[in-house]
Amino acid sequence: MNKLFEFMNTKFAPIANKVSKNFIVSSIQDAIMTILPLILVSSIVTILSLINEIKPDLVNLGKMSDFSFGIVGIGVAFLIAYNIMEKSNLGDKKLLAGVTSLSLFLISIGPKITDTGTISFEQARFGATGLIMAMIVGIFVGVVMRLFSKFSFFKQDSGIPDFVIVWFDSLIPITLMLGFGLICTDYFNLDIYNVILSAFQPLSGIIQTFGGFVLINFIQAFLYSFGISPWILTPIAYPVYMQAIADNHALVAAGGEAVNIATNETVYGLFLIGGLGATLTLVLLMAFMAKSMRLKAIGRATLIPSLFNINEPVIFGAPIAFNPFFMVGMWINGLLLPALAYLSMYWGFVNIPSDSFMLWYLPYPLQSFFATGGDWKAIVACFIFMGVSLLVWFPLFKMYDAQQLKVEADTQD
Repeated sequence: MNKLFEFMNTKFAPIANKVSKNFIVSSIQDAIMTILPLILVSSIVTILSLINEIKPDLVNLGKMSDFSFGIVGIGVAFLIAYNIMEKSNLGDKKLLAGVTSLSLFLISIGPKITDTGTISFEQARFGATGLIMAMIVGIFVGVVMRLFSKFSFFKQDSGIPDFVIVWFDSLIPITLMLGFGLICTDYFNLDIYNVILSAFQPLSGIIQTFGGFVLINFIQAFLYSFGISPWILTPIAYPVYMQAIADNHALVAAGGEAVNIATNETVYGLFLIGGLGATLTLVLLMAFMAKSMRLKAIGRATLIPSLFNINEPVIFGAPIAFNPFFMVGMWINGLLLPALAYLSMYWGFVNIPSDSFMLWYLPYPLQSFFATGGDWKAIVACFIFMGVSLLVWFPLFKMYDAQQLKVEADTQD
């Protein structure tokens, strides 16, 4: 264990932190965080749609989802390029980069233009299924604009207004990028959207498997146990999860059944009880069963945040991070609970989610009920998973509590 700590501290953590602070990775993370309110609106619509089933005469707000969750690709395409400029200290070009990225995104998703000038788009390409396309376009535009920003037609003391310099210096990269997009789509009749989607299909296929789903969730729990933000995996998992729930929704709307188990709704709906690693049961143990005054105080202080699935206070306050006792619990829960959640849906015990639901701060088991489209069996599954996590945490908690109690007794002596 000491060698593992040393490796994570001296070798892995610096690399992981460097990656997470990379201007591209951090720009993707910030873009997704910015559009979360749009996804949350769609989650609220999901709750209202369940109420509509009971009381059909209420106003149907389903179209709100089409113009919130259904257009996240547009927002991401703009925001990634915008953020890359911002993080590169090129704020004078961030809006221009964002608009250029949005324009190239619209070209790349294959609009249909009639002889009369009417333009039509496939709506699905604006939303979650277009998220990978939006990310690639945003990165491409941001990086190209960043590279061309090293050159200028004008000298620093030219006396020409800055906004005019920005206009002219941006003409070449914008022309090249939009021209590239148009040549691919108009001249070569290339459907860039389908090409990108096909290229990422193997990754989606891996994450949708039992092993892939368990592995990516375990890695997140493992990293978090060392204080490394699991958001580092956002560029990998998030677009796959988002496309999966969009595909499920389309299947159900067409009269079929949802098939993609690996979604954000599965993750947040069933096993992030109290946060990553299912830490709520550990907090309850500390708050009500700890003999150590320190652990009892931490448990009671972190109880309210944990009920709303915010576990940063207990991760760094108990602490769980770099604590050999509790890290093991994070790892076991990080393997066991995703496996149980996947199997519960694979075997048909719990509904596979088909609607976006990202109100991750909603307490369990309400979270489980709404994320699975109002499946009461998800509540049963939630309590089973809580019981499993309790069994995982209990012996580790007892050992650590005894150790802390001894430390407190020695201090008093």
